[in-house]
Order: sequence, then structure tokens, then C-alpha cells
Amino acid sequence: MMKEIGKLDWAFSAGRIPFQSTGKEPEFISHDKIAVLNVSEEEALIEMVIFYENVKPVGTYSVKVQPKRVKKIRFNDLIDPEAMKLERNYSCYIKSNVKVVVQFSRMNTGSNYNAEMGSMAFPVET
Repeated sequence: MMKEIGKLDWAFSAGRIPFQSTGKEPEFISHDKIAVLNVSEEEALIEMVIFYENVKPVGTYSVKVQPKRVKKIRFNDLIDPEAMKLERNYSCYIKSNVKVVVQFSRMNTGSNYNAEMGSMAFPVET
């Protein structure tokens, strides 16, 4: 039996999906994404709310992660309830019904030189 790991609540504050891409689709399109690790025996229901600088929050975006699986979620692909805004600073609050681990990463292919940066989201103590 696996040890229970992760948190129910996560947040990150440094999102921005570049409009410009020089790579071929879909592998090298500029994007932000999270990887969600669910080591529990239950399906994880991930709910996300997006915060922009000058408009009301948008959400809730919902994604399921099967037990004992990882799922990568590209923010570029989020369209319901509203497509993500490109070239806009955003933050994200993530809530899960079971403990999960979340990692945020970005790929920026706006120039001929690829750059990727990754960082852990912030686990919120409840």
C-alpha cells in the first residue's frame, strides 16, 4: 500500500501563455501545463479557477485523474467554461477531492531558441 502524499489545494501565480510559437504543432506550441499525480485508490476530481489581472475569475474547469495515474493538463486546451486568454498574466487555484501532487511547467517557443521552465505549485495548508 502506498503512502498518502500530496495536498488537496494548490496554487501558482506566474502563468502566461505566449501567443507566438515557432515550433510545429502540437509538440512545440508555446504552452503552460500542470502534471497531476494521483497515487490514491480514488479518482481525483481536479477543479481549477483562473485569475487574471483586470477581469473576474474564470472557472470552474474540471478534469479527472484516474487512481494511481498522472495526467498532464495543458492550459491552452482549457475551453470550458471559457478559452484561456493568451499573452495575459494569470494565476490558478487548484482544488482536488483527494490528495494529489501538482507540478507547473512552461514551454516558450516564441523564438528560434526553445526555453522551458518548471516549478512546483504551492501546496495550500488547510
